[in-house]
Amino acid sequence: MRRTGPGLLLDGTQKISRRRLVIGLGAAGGLATLGWAGVSAVTGDRDRPLALVYRGPAACSGCAEAVAALLRSAPAGFRTEYCGPDERRQISRQTLAEAVVYAQPGGGHVNPAWRRLRGHAEDIRDFVHNGGHYLGFCLGAYLAARPGFGLINGEVGQYIRTEGASVDNADDTVIQVRWRGRPRYLYFQDGPTLNLAPGAPGTVLATYDNGAAAAVVTTFGAGRVGLVGPHPEADRSWYAEAQLTNPEGVRFDLGHDLIRSTVDATSPTLDRG
Repeated sequence: MRRTGPGLLLDGTQKISRRRLVIGLGAAGGLATLGWAGVSAVTGDRDRPLALVYRGPAACSGCAEAVAALLRSAPAGFRTEYCGPDERRQISRQTLAEAVVYAQPGGGHVNPAWRRLRGHAEDIRDFVHNGGHYLGFCLGAYLAARPGFGLINGEVGQYIRTEGASVDNADDTVIQVRWRGRPRYLYFQDGPTLNLAPGAPGTVLATYDNGAAAAVVTTFGAGRVGLVGPHPEADRSWYAEAQLTNPEGVRFDLGHDLIRSTVDATSPTLDRG
């Protein structure tokens, strides 16, 4: 049975069934010293930087697990915990204060997701503004704008509705992007374009084939925001279930680059150049 991805139509006119994935819980990758003040990843799980990953009705089933697996496999060696209405960890000012990263995975339509999350908007905004890090994947990138958390100086839009887009429907597919100027392939399902306002601090990490931004890193207060329209967290089960093939094979280096560029304050990504 083919699994379909999270439908992200802003007008809510199309209903897409939620993905149910089996995500391998692989061990975290090698440890690396991080670029934020006073924090480093050292041996011992409890000493690793904490990344909170939303899991709940505003995300598709399996998407949170994919994002968590990506964070654990990143060179920074994150430990991950889920937060959400049915999790041991709830989204709160106190919970966020323990974390380095809050990650919002893919999901369904923007407006229903926002209705479920807007009660937490002030806490998430304060977390990032005071130096935290937000990672948004697909729906999570849509929610970084408005309606949503309002973490970027700019706008988001549907790539499939932009002029010259190579995809014009919400089906799961594989698209080519240019990531740091090099052609790469990623899993895609109705992801956003990410349009920073003129003069807004930030770097475009990747563009779609029509030149629209597909992945960006920007700032919000003292914090940083990393957003991506396609799915660099997609593992082999995503491709197998959708009967898709990535010409490059299933790789996670682009997701790791997004994480590093967002969380590592020494990363030279905010020059707009």
